Amino acid sequence: MAATDISARTEGVRVPPTGGVLSRADSRIIWLLLGAAFVAILNEMTMGVAIPHLISDLGITAVAAQWLTTAFMLTMAIVIPISGFLLQRFTTRAVFITAMSLFSLGTLVAFVSPGFPLLLVGRVVQASGTAIMMPLLMTTLMTLVPAHSRGRMMGRVSVVMSLAPAIGPTLSGLLLDTVGWRWIFGIVLPIALVALGVGALWIHNLGEPTRVAIDVPSIILSALGFGGLVFGLSQIGGPAASAGGAAAAAAADALSTTTLIASFSIGAVALGLFVWRQLLLQRTDRALLDLRVFRSLNFSLSIVQMALLSLAFFGTLTVVPLYLQTVLKVTALDTGLIVLPGALAMGLAAPLIGRIYDRLGTRVLLVPGSLLSVVMLWTFTTFNEFTPVWMIALGHTALSTGLALSLTPLFTASLASLQPRFYSYGSAVLSTVQQVGGAAGIALMITIMSGVSASSIAAGASEAAAGAAGAQAAFTIAALASLPLIVGAFLIRKPVDAPSAPLGIH
Repeated sequence: MAATDISARTEGVRVPPTGGVLSRADSRIIWLLLGAAFVAILNEMTMGVAIPHLISDLGITAVAAQWLTTAFMLTMAIVIPISGFLLQRFTTRAVFITAMSLFSLGTLVAFVSPGFPLLLVGRVVQASGTAIMMPLLMTTLMTLVPAHSRGRMMGRVSVVMSLAPAIGPTLSGLLLDTVGWRWIFGIVLPIALVALGVGALWIHNLGEPTRVAIDVPSIILSALGFGGLVFGLSQIGGPAASAGGAAAAAAADALSTTTLIASFSIGAVALGLFVWRQLLLQRTDRALLDLRVFRSLNFSLSIVQMALLSLAFFGTLTVVPLYLQTVLKVTALDTGLIVLPGALAMGLAAPLIGRIYDRLGTRVLLVPGSLLSVVMLWTFTTFNEFTPVWMIALGHTALSTGLALSLTPLFTASLASLQPRFYSYGSAVLSTVQQVGGAAGIALMITIMSGVSASSIAAGASEAAAGAAGAQAAFTIAALASLPLIVGAFLIRKPVDAPSAPLGIH
């Protein structure tokens, strides 16, 4: 039975080409997926700046407004682990059309929403489509692109992941200052609809879908496990920080602590049961998320490196705008412009970095990238209320360059360490780790920043000095978390350029 199931699972899997160049049709597919992923990530990154405007325009509390981000992250955490199975079970074209249809529908609902409840629904529908896009892009790229050109193509993925988070706040600030929050969705909607229409015409199927029934208990355990962890992380320091008055803050803090403990407990137990069930199901090749990807040491090391990078970078990316606006009193639009050079540096460097990876491998990129990131994060710990804006812009640009040197080799080396039939599961694991690691970094660093700031104010410090102390403490956490990156940079290697190998290992 097992042999039959495994044969069925691998039948129709397209083996990546080992030479030549991409066909015009395949190249169009990758560019389309890059554009769709960029739009989805861009929309995700615009909401942080919009929260204060939504509180005022919709007449809602800060806690309620935060759910527009929390619900999005929660949906992503639930859907991403399932995406590996979806990419195996359904055709490439069907998955893309479904993902872009959900994203477009959610964007439309948010655009026309008369109030908070429907806006929240729109964000959830958006997230369900967004969650599928990055695994779909990664899997398609690994399937279509010859092994010797993957670094160059993964460099383009790095451009998407770097430009969108930086342009998002800048675009959001511009729209909020001119036409209002609805146009955050109004600008994106026609682009998403065009991508949907073009994709329906261009995208063809890669291999044949498998005929394996979906395991419902695995879906439930995955939702409770990953969803519980991300929801718990989103509750760290959130309600208490937004409540008004000491008594209200104390009550909110007690409720938040109870919710946090319950979320983590449910998430940990469910995640343990999920892993156990996948280990059983993968014996007959029926796992929702096949964990045999971790048989590759190179993949496992890359995943740990990516988790640490996500924790440190996305946490820092969240704290920097808060530091600029609360301590240095910089406007939202100017904040976006300050972090923009870093994104542009990543975008310009990514194609070159990809070519270097293809020719020279990982260490020549990961080692200097990790060292630069660690040095800059420790430099951030010296920022205070008197630090000039140009120094922050320069430091952020240098940090972004270090991240650029790391992302492309990590993306490529991790997935290239797997057999083609495991690409979809590896992409799902990679995206899940990014999501959970980023959520952990944001939650931890915001909590540290808020706690230290509150303690400093209580001790008599000025608002600016207290905010600077909180930011320094948060940056210290990121700097400490980044130290193992230097070790990992020497251990991760470029896999042999071969389309197949023993199970999960090159």
